[in-house]
Amino acid sequence: MKKVYYLKTCNTCTRIINAINWPSGFEFQDIKQNPITVKQVEAMHQLSGSYEALFSKRAKLYKEMDLKNANLTETDFKQYLLEHYTFLSRPVVIINHQIFIGSSKKTIENLKAALSE
Repeated sequence: MKKVYYLKTCNTCTRIINAINWPSGFEFQDIKQNPITVKQVEAMHQLSGSYEALFSKRAKLYKEMDLKNANLTETDFKQYLLEHYTFLSRPVVIINHQIFIGSSKKTIENLKAALSE
């Protein structure tokens, strides 16, 4: 599987997507127009090892809902990921059995290295 989960209205996602020379065969899913499914989030969980790893603690709703003061479980993280696209740390790129989550410089460097293999 070669897939990119992103948000079209996210400047960071757009900048990263435009900066990478994507090989053919990649599917791009705008998570606002086409929300992630239970099956997709469970597949991401299998690759990442936890729902918390997929969860963005920088999301506006995270602050608005005061979730940092809640004792969230893996079940809670999964529920929030499925409830609202903003909770997914973006972009998420899956290349076969590898997953790259978020926009940190190291993650993007590792993604580019994996794409050049």
